[in-house]
Amino acid sequence: MAEIIQKDGTWTFDGDTVRIVPGRDKGVGLLRQTLGEVAVPLRAVAGISFEPGRKAGRLRLRLRDGADPLLQVTGGRLPDASDPYRLTVETDRTGVAEYFVDEVRSALLLEQVETGPTLAYLLPGPPVPITAGAGDGTVGFDGDRVSLEWNWTAEEAKRSGGTREFRVADLRSVEWSPSKGLASGWLRFLPAGTAAPASPKYDPYTVELFGFKNDPLMALVAAAVAARMPHPAAAAAAQAAPAMALTPGAAGQPAAPGPGSASASVSASAEETAADHDALLRRLRELGELHQSGVLTAEEFTAAKQAVLRRF
Repeated sequence: MAEIIQKDGTWTFDGDTVRIVPGRDKGVGLLRQTLGEVAVPLRAVAGISFEPGRKAGRLRLRLRDGADPLLQVTGGRLPDASDPYRLTVETDRTGVAEYFVDEVRSALLLEQVETGPTLAYLLPGPPVPITAGAGDGTVGFDGDRVSLEWNWTAEEAKRSGGTREFRVADLRSVEWSPSKGLASGWLRFLPAGTAAPASPKYDPYTVELFGFKNDPLMALVAAAVAARMPHPAAAAAAQAAPAMALTPGAAGQPAAPGPGSASASVSASAEETAADHDALLRRLRELGELHQSGVLTAEEFTAAKQAVLRRF
């Protein structure tokens, strides 16, 4: 097992899961403190890196696109203090961080983990029920229903309607955006069949965020809701499937094979096979380099090489 303990948090890896526990340092953001421990299965990991620095280094875990509902709704806009997949590493622990990176990378190679986008969430998202107050309102979510309550800073157009409740099944999307400079952010719910107004200030389905301490907590609410909605990539794939099933012939009809179509098919197949072999050869070279550098033991190298050779 690999483990690194810092003021910023503790990361452990047992070969199957990277467990991330936030620290108690003042630099740990409220979102990370509230979210608590995060268990990332190896199949959700796309990569890991360590960036050394003069005063401190950074350990970063990169997840596959679409694997985590929190990253899905925040879209890379979380500040460092709120990012659960970043760890500040003191300079005297650089060696431990590099060892941690090597262990995770070796496991990714040995298990041949796919690192591309996913069609389903591989992390469960924040637990429910969850409640957060920020900006001009308070949002509660019990796993099925969302409630919005407005405070004194909300516009009369919102407050006059009172508390608003709706089911997650009636939503088509949920959006979170942080404030930037003088521009407000928002947590916006889009019910099916409705169009969002231009300004979140007057939208009865949107909490306006002003850039204060509790704003990142609204990202947790957004992630909890998103985790219980259809995955956007799966929905897009389902919509694209009927179109892909049809060829470029007449509408609704498969295209008739033209002259030379058989030879073109064989040629394409040969090109795909050559590309696969090139990829496997590159993987073998990478494994050899990892073995020579000491990252992989002889046993690990042999097992990984045999797995690659079986795919030729």
